Amino acid sequence: MARPVQYNVKNEGGKIVTMGELPDGHMGEGFFASKLSDIVGLARKNSIWPLPFATSCCGIEFMATMASHYDLARFGSERVGFSPRQCDLLMVMGTIAKKMAPVVKQVYLQMAEPRWVIAVGACASSGGIFDSYSVLQGIDQVVPVDVYVPGCPPRPEAIIDGVMKIQELVGNESLRRRNSDRYKALLESYGIQ
Repeated sequence: MARPVQYNVKNEGGKIVTMGELPDGHMGEGFFASKLSDIVGLARKNSIWPLPFATSCCGIEFMATMASHYDLARFGSERVGFSPRQCDLLMVMGTIAKKMAPVVKQVYLQMAEPRWVIAVGACASSGGIFDSYSVLQGIDQVVPVDVYVPGCPPRPEAIIDGVMKIQELVGNESLRRRNSDRYKALLESYGIQ
């Protein structure tokens, strides 16, 4: 197999612009051949639809991440959805009370496979400074988490880094991973069928 190559196009001014990296494959005159899983991974990683579940100050940082200065749309995540059935990335940001844990799980279950989860900030990752009876000490107690973004609250750069980690995970994920016995055992450990 050939090494990944850059995909270049000419813009209106005649300058060559790099559009992105192609997956492994063979390129010839007018064609490009690769594995289906690589093409699907490339498409998935560049079209993630996030569902923000923001409850505290991390939500404000997410708003800054979506705004024009940081512009998360550059990474293929410009369509923020508020319907779980249309999104594939659950971004939990802020303090989650134990009474809200079933809601987080229900939102996760309403999302179609494949789905990914980011825990943004100390509160979503571990309960943060709120070590009390009413605060969930990390959302990984109710749903499986793929990427943890540290900080209290995390800077927009950290949230972008978390999204890029998700993109890397999505792009390299096997098409059959979600049907594996290991993945099914992980979901069963959370009480998810």
